[in-house]
Amino acid sequence: MLVLGFNGGWNAVEDDLFPEDPGLEHDSAAVLLDNGRIVAAIEEERINRIKHTNKFPSQAIRRCLEIAGKSLDDVDQFSVYRDENNVRFWLRELLDLPESPRVLREIQRENPPNDPRGFFRYLFRKHLQYEPAEERFSFVRHHFCHASSAHLQSGFDETLILTIDGSGDGESGAIWAVRPNEQEVLWTIPATHSLGSFYQTVMRYTGFKYQDEYKVMGLAPYGNPAVHRALVQSIYTLLPEGRYTFHPQHTLQLYTLGVARRPWEPVTQDHMDLASSLQEALEQIIMHMLEYARAKTGLRNLCMAGGVAQNCSVNGKILASGLFDRVFVQPAAHDAGCALGAALLASYQHQPEPTGGEGDVRFERLSHLYLGTDLEPESSLQKLLASWSSWVEFERVEKIHERAADLLASGHVLGWVQGRSEFGPRALGNRSILADPRPAENKDRINAMVKKREAFRPFAPAVLEEHAQEYFEIPGQDKQLPFMIFVVKVREDKRSLLGATTHVDGTARVQTVSRQTNERFWQLLRAFGDRTGVPVLLNTSFNNNVEPIVDTAEEALVCILTTEIPYLVVGDYLVTKKSASVLAPLELVPCMPKYVRLTKTWQRVGGEAPTETPVIRISHDAKFVHPISGKLFDALSRSDNQRSVKELLGDPPSETLEPLAKELRDLWTRRLVRLRPR
Repeated sequence: MLVLGFNGGWNAVEDDLFPEDPGLEHDSAAVLLDNGRIVAAIEEERINRIKHTNKFPSQAIRRCLEIAGKSLDDVDQFSVYRDENNVRFWLRELLDLPESPRVLREIQRENPPNDPRGFFRYLFRKHLQYEPAEERFSFVRHHFCHASSAHLQSGFDETLILTIDGSGDGESGAIWAVRPNEQEVLWTIPATHSLGSFYQTVMRYTGFKYQDEYKVMGLAPYGNPAVHRALVQSIYTLLPEGRYTFHPQHTLQLYTLGVARRPWEPVTQDHMDLASSLQEALEQIIMHMLEYARAKTGLRNLCMAGGVAQNCSVNGKILASGLFDRVFVQPAAHDAGCALGAALLASYQHQPEPTGGEGDVRFERLSHLYLGTDLEPESSLQKLLASWSSWVEFERVEKIHERAADLLASGHVLGWVQGRSEFGPRALGNRSILADPRPAENKDRINAMVKKREAFRPFAPAVLEEHAQEYFEIPGQDKQLPFMIFVVKVREDKRSLLGATTHVDGTARVQTVSRQTNERFWQLLRAFGDRTGVPVLLNTSFNNNVEPIVDTAEEALVCILTTEIPYLVVGDYLVTKKSASVLAPLELVPCMPKYVRLTKTWQRVGGEAPTETPVIRISHDAKFVHPISGKLFDALSRSDNQRSVKELLGDPPSETLEPLAKELRDLWTRRLVRLRPR
């Protein structure tokens, strides 16, 4: 039985942002299951290159089917991660809006059905040129998706399940008790009691916005939770039987701290203290729920999913508490993971009676996340690298892991691309930037080279599974932590040794690497350990600060060319950057991403009359405006995917070439233009 689970919005990548359909507004994804086993899973952002994209996952769906060698005709069920009645309500409300954004008006003119099944048939026809029968659609409530994504991949027969996020289908979470042939909802958490919303509300005063929760988590260890503890704790009350309530009016007391930090202003100790108090409060509320649920049910296992379950510090505290023997956090716990949950639950609900044969639906413990795009064949890699030969040198190397280990042990930073890309928010050794974890200054080096992120955010270590406990204190029965989803203590005698990956509080968000699930990355770690005595590497996602994690070899190549990373290992090839001239980008052929708009706007400079000014806008952020020079604007507007930028410019004065080349490189780095060799 072939099941496709998906989540995402209404519109295509080239459509401008508008209010999306029933809350399906971020982290679009598709997951394909064959008899309960994951065949492929990929987030739409990896393909359309828009972080946390809310676009319809048409490309992710196509990629999953391509990986499986299947077509849409082969799919038995299309599973959507929303309650059907909620979808019906929102459709009728949104499609009847008298005043609506342009793209929504265009959809209204097409007069799509306002019943859920008919509407999703319309979306498939619009984006995939295919129209499934209505009975091939399944709808699964938001938190059932989160719960099934965790439980059906955990390998636990008996378990508690906790789902926690902002909200979905009117709820922000739930707790289940699951035993063989028995499932009980202990309680649901209404949207008014949302821990995700609580965290977002308080963290705004530290100057961070929605989707920045992980930054606040990284900031918290620098603060003293006692400073603002009373203030933050006044916002909620713990009640008997694991319950709690919020007092929203008390959030107004946050104004007593003074004006909230603006995003561009420096982070002060006061912001660190507030982040620390907030993190402590989140941990206290979650532990309060779990302690009661554990005592009430006697269950010794725990599964978790939902956006708040990506708070690795909370997960580490649960693991270390001893409340549970085993804890499984679904590693794509955010809404992209709902595509997985929707597919799993549809497989479970529609499975035929088991016969003991190959066609039976089976759910197995999740052992890895290498479920996305596969690396190109060697012939294609060689052709790609050859096309960039004026920018890079490359060679095919036997035992590439040995050469890479030499570079890393010598202090170099490199990009590492192998096999299939990872599903979820973490790079786990197939689309990674790697470095020696020992020198503390490597953290700042990588930030300066490529990540350009806040100095307080830690980098994570990857360690050989068989040596993990020599370096980290891993509680509980399961000593394998393959998904970088738990913060644990670094052993005290190893903290100064692992200077680049040990956080200020002596912890690390560790990944244990198994030979069975990723032999090549395991070989690299072992080779590095042979050279240094430390089988650990600093492992961070392969991307700069404006783009999702790279998916293809070409994206990895562009990333090193637009950052300070000197080396790339892709498959069996070692790629070394050449020194390119300032004018080199002008020799490349431009291609505008589908989400980019070259347009003009009226602007007033000083007291002068408004003038028409060329700018770049993007389809997924109405507030984004980036200036562009008139000459480059005109050249890119004439782009035909054949002529170089220099040819499109015509014959500009030679003294203007260098400023234009620098401006072009900046647009390339910001992913506002794509450049390729002729």
